[in-house]
Amino acid sequence: MTSDAGIPGRGGLLPTTPPPDAVLPERNPSAPAPGQPIPSHYSRCYVCGDAHEMGLALRVVAGEGLSLTGEFTVTEHHQGAPGLAHGGLLTAAFDDALGSLNWLLTAPAVTGRLETDFRRPVPVGSTLHIHAEVVGVKGRKVFTRAVGRLDSPDGPVALTAAALFIQVPIEHFTTHGRAEDVERARADRAVQRSVANLPEVNP
Repeated sequence: MTSDAGIPGRGGLLPTTPPPDAVLPERNPSAPAPGQPIPSHYSRCYVCGDAHEMGLALRVVAGEGLSLTGEFTVTEHHQGAPGLAHGGLLTAAFDDALGSLNWLLTAPAVTGRLETDFRRPVPVGSTLHIHAEVVGVKGRKVFTRAVGRLDSPDGPVALTAAALFIQVPIEHFTTHGRAEDVERARADRAVQRSVANLPEVNP
């Protein structure tokens, strides 16, 4: 039996904690340098795309080693309970930020499992600051974690998250994605690569 992520099913939840024999690989030399913005993988992405009118407009910057920082401001379009960010949208922000770590490994990957713990409410008008890092790699499995703080990188902790990503060939996206969107994403990436000499991580 094989899961949708392409790894053997084990009759239970996929772990987000790296096993003892996981390693921390070197940052890929062609990855964005520390302090350099990590581009959106697709301009229409709800979380990081700059062409999505109601999206989160998450901005992510490469950090040292296998880490990054990101932030977005909660607007009235992101409410769940009145005046508070929707928990699902906050989870989406973590999914995108943790997924962006794969730019540092320059290997395409998809989410296998994501856990989010909500520590305090995130009000409309506040800015969530995310710090994310790779904590282990074994084979095609990439283990990650993140913390989100309110209104400054040193603010109170609002959320924490851990995720497992599975590295996949680029054909995963071209096979399963809607054709017109895949072509649009490829056009986005072609422009970004021509400007910044970035590696191929998403179509």
